[in-house]
Order: sequence, then structure tokens, then C-alpha cells
Amino acid sequence: MMRFSLLKRLDAADGPFELDVNCEIEEGSFVSLYGPSGAGKTSLLRMLAGFLKPDVGKIEVNGEVWLDTENKINIPPQKRAAGFVFQDYALFPNMNVEKNILFAMDKNASKKLVDELLQVTALTGLRDKKIQMLSGGQQQRVALARALARKPKLLLLDEPLSAIDNEMRTNLQQTLLSIHSHYKITAIIVSHDLTEISRLTSKTLFLKNGKVEKFTDPSELFFNGYENKLRAVFLSVEKTGSVFSAMVLTGGQVLKISCSEEDVKDLQKGDEIEISFKDAPGFLRKL
Repeated sequence: MMRFSLLKRLDAADGPFELDVNCEIEEGSFVSLYGPSGAGKTSLLRMLAGFLKPDVGKIEVNGEVWLDTENKINIPPQKRAAGFVFQDYALFPNMNVEKNILFAMDKNASKKLVDELLQVTALTGLRDKKIQMLSGGQQQRVALARALARKPKLLLLDEPLSAIDNEMRTNLQQTLLSIHSHYKITAIIVSHDLTEISRLTSKTLFLKNGKVEKFTDPSELFFNGYENKLRAVFLSVEKTGSVFSAMVLTGGQVLKISCSEEDVKDLQKGDEIEISFKDAPGFLRKL
């Protein structure tokens, strides 16, 4: 069981606000952090990892206290059993794949772990390649392998797939599911993408204005408990590189949905649509 209670005053574009979060997460769960920009999602991850200190708080992971401000306990990031995958990967470009992974490992760890991680992340044939020679998806798998090299109890993922095309994104989502199943690790992912949340996670922590609005399974939060289909109003489409995302309005919320160019080519602002999440990316159909 992971328990945390954290209070931190933060500065945002709209002015200062308080991030005030209390939560319990079952060991081995895969949880998503969802909410509008500026709600405190990345700050929460950074506090769990130890990169940001709360004003007041406590973090306990599987019976081990990582933080207790009242008793002046604050385990430094390098001694917390946590792996962190950054949005920009934060890899060492002057090192090859294997050396990036070795850098994160304990000096006394068995080198067999490198072989295992390369196999789990499908990087075995790339172990001697320099980082700048890899595609975005390959670099992301290196970042995952490096995070797992510490044998973490907690894996923290800050929008790790946001800049990857939809085909590769779907493949990496499967990699994440395989890693989660293989290592039985507690994982928390920040994502704005409903397709990703629905496919990967069993619980969603919905943050708004620094507070927990809901902590429930994605079907209850987004689909009112029904099967993974959603009716919405199409607003616009965003394209970043080769990545397409549809912005839709449902239940008073604007949601971001992974999609293909084919899905949205005939849609106009205001069209009523149905979105199916049985497959990834989401399938959009005009009603």
C-alpha cells in the first residue's frame, strides 16, 4: 500500500494556489493522474520522487516512510525506490543504450539485469547504439529501461508518450502494460489522453485546482459506468509532428483523444460524435 498526504503552495499562470492531496494506492496498481493544465499533476509526481519538497506532508510506500515533515524525515531522491520517466526522456546523448541503463544501476547489481531490461523493452539489438541514433520511440524505451534499472517500488511517468506518433504510441502502451504485468510494480502516469488512460490504468486520480475531485476507475469518471464508449461534441484537431489529437467536449469537460487523420478528416466543429475505446487509438464516428 502507498499512502501520501501532501500540501504545497505553488505558483501558476493564474496565480498562487495550494496543492492539497491525500490518497491511498494499492500495491501493484496502475493509476493515472488527470486534470487541467496547472492542476498540480507534475508537481505531485516530483514530490513523490523527492525532487520537490512539500510544505507539509508524509509519504509511505509499502510500510517504508520516504517523507514525514513533522518528524523531519526526507529520504533523498537517489535513495527512494522510485523510477521517473520524464517527458523529454533526459537521456545521456554521449552514452550508448547499455551505458545509459548501467548509469542508473546500483554498483553491486548484477549485469544480468541489463540483459533482462533490454529484452523486456525490445532493445537487445540496440545496446551499443548512441542515443542520438535512435528514434523517439526507441529513446522512450531506453528511458523506461533506465527507470526500471533501480528496481523501483514505484514507477512515475510524466506524459511519456505525448510526442510520439499514434502507431508507436500504441506499441509503447503495450510495452508499458507488459512491464507493469512482468514486474508487478505500482505505477502512476500523468496523461491528458483519454485513450491512454482507458487502456493503461485501472484508477484515475482527477486533480482540479490542486484538490482531488475524484479517485475512481476511468469508466466511472468518463463513461458513467457504461462500456467504453463516449458521446461528445467535436471541437478541433491538433497536430504535433505526425501526432493527431481530437479535442472534444463532453459532460462540461474538454478531453483530448488520440486519433488518426482519417478519423477527423470530415469532422467540423460542433459535430456530435461517438468515441470507442476498445482499441487504441480511439475510434471517432460522426453521429
